Amino acid sequence: MSHWTIAAAQYQPTHHCVDEHIAHHLRFIAAAARQQCNLLLFPELSLTGPVLPDSQLPAPPDRQQLAPLHDAAQAYQLSMIAGITVDDNGQRQRGLAWFSPDQPQAIFYPHDAGVCLESRHGGLTLVDAQADLPGITPTATLFTRGMAMSEAERPASFARLQRFAHRYAIAVLVANHDGGSALWDARGQLILRADRGEVLLTGRYVEQSWQGEIIPLR
Repeated sequence: MSHWTIAAAQYQPTHHCVDEHIAHHLRFIAAAARQQCNLLLFPELSLTGPVLPDSQLPAPPDRQQLAPLHDAAQAYQLSMIAGITVDDNGQRQRGLAWFSPDQPQAIFYPHDAGVCLESRHGGLTLVDAQADLPGITPTATLFTRGMAMSEAERPASFARLQRFAHRYAIAVLVANHDGGSALWDARGQLILRADRGEVLLTGRYVEQSWQGEIIPLR
């Protein structure tokens, strides 16, 4: 990893209209493209909206609905990780959609963990940050986690992620839906953290160090 620009979209999905969420994602994608980002991370359930009033998860989007996001990944040469639900073996669970300009279509992963990436051109591996042996590949350079944490839940969760960055010598990027999106470097040092609001948090890795910026979504 020599030069790499990453971003977290701080976005709180409050409804369940997938098409509207996609339109909002495209605004973040355009903003990330203006910053010449290579990777854009969205929060948990960003494409489906939150848990339903009956405590069930929303239905997953279909591939045709997600086509504009795949087209944007191709057009901007931008990889994206968005939050969805997936039906896996008859059970609905939280998951993610991986959009890459190198893939012919989105790839869906059922998971309740984070993702490690090797580089701006590398692959993606699911990782459980709370496991004793998370299985991080030797070439991994970034751990990402899309979250939907309340303000009260953040301190403990973010402290664990900071320790994770330091223990495994890997940068950590978090996109949280309602504030607190953050980037830590491979020493566990906080580079920047966002307050509330819809913002794009960016990190640039240049000359062996990270530089960050918070950009309001217009």
